[in-house]
Amino acid sequence: MIKQYLKDSAAYIWSGWGAASALLLFTALWEFGHQIYGSLILPSPIETMQALGGLYDEGIVIPASLITAKRAMIGFFVAAGVGSVLGIAAGLSMTAARAMRPIITVMLGIPPITWIVLALMWFGMGGGAAVFTVVVTTLPITFAGAMMGTHTLDQGLRDMARTYGTPFGMMLWDVHLPHVLSYLFPAWITGLGMAWKITVMGELLSTTDGIGGEMALTRISMDTSGTLALLVCVLVMLMAVEYLLLEPIRRRMEPWRIQSSQGNFNTPKGF
Repeated sequence: MIKQYLKDSAAYIWSGWGAASALLLFTALWEFGHQIYGSLILPSPIETMQALGGLYDEGIVIPASLITAKRAMIGFFVAAGVGSVLGIAAGLSMTAARAMRPIITVMLGIPPITWIVLALMWFGMGGGAAVFTVVVTTLPITFAGAMMGTHTLDQGLRDMARTYGTPFGMMLWDVHLPHVLSYLFPAWITGLGMAWKITVMGELLSTTDGIGGEMALTRISMDTSGTLALLVCVLVMLMAVEYLLLEPIRRRMEPWRIQSSQGNFNTPKGF
């Protein structure tokens, strides 16, 4: 088991080289844009890191990041939990699907900025407006993923498992769950990305703290490098949650998918 764990860990670390190369390419394009437009429009990566260091020395980065992370993750986990449960229920029951579908369609059709305005009227200035907006905008995404995953389960596979008298726990863990998760994980990752963006946007309009609140101050002072530095904080937190939390869970819950992708990668051409 230890050897397998080390092997999986090494494969996971090695897979990060693709992400690292993409980040390096993005940084190169960023520097190229800086050379064209100048520091006022697009500060260089070095100037942005210097601004980030200055914000850290002032004691701004850590408290603001923790506040934003707390709001984003509360909203995301509520939306992921409620949306997944409702989506599974809709996938199992056509009546539930027909009842929930109009509501989900309305929630998807309303722009996030509208939800923020309504939340400001309902909850007032503060973090509650940002959390509420995250919930109502990301819940439909997780709902759709869970419903599709449940609804598209292979009926033949389910019948075969029942024919062989598969216990309920094994049926749930080995038949239903892997298929549903194959739809849920992409929905969760999409919802996670939206959660961070919407939290910052909500803070920008409704609070004076968090990353969004600090961005409002940099906007007033026309501090472009400070704005980009705060944006880097958001991106680092987003990637940390995805790669350190969701990705290990996905690898644990979907070993068949990981092994399949590795097998396809290692298969020589012509076979």
